[in-house]
Amino acid sequence: MGKGDKKTRRGKIILGSYGVRRPRKKNNKPEIKPVKVILSKEPKEKKPVKEKKEPKEVIAVKEIIKVKEVKEVKEIKEAKEVKPAVKSKEIKPAKEKAEAKPAKTVKEKKEPKEEKESKPKKEKKS
Repeated sequence: MGKGDKKTRRGKIILGSYGVRRPRKKNNKPEIKPVKVILSKEPKEKKPVKEKKEPKEVIAVKEIIKVKEVKEVKEIKEAKEVKPAVKSKEIKPAKEKAEAKPAKTVKEKKEPKEEKESKPKKEKKS
């Protein structure tokens, strides 16, 4: 019985499983403690809220957009060279089949053997 055996204690330790051969340890649960009465707490003093700063006024800035004139360039497409069409291969006519093989000779059927008569059964002695 070794480390890989699921039924032995050593195998269960290695595999990290529990069972009848290796039960789990019981935790010692502490006794239930009585709940202490919580005294009412005095509310804490809240800090004063900070004053909000007024946002600065935004100065309007005029945007000057300069428009540049762009000359339109027309692309000249070059004519593609046309390759001559590839000649298709000539189709060869299918070969004619050779002469048909002669049919196989039919085997002669043998007549079934005659059945032998069975021997008479022996009678039991009583």
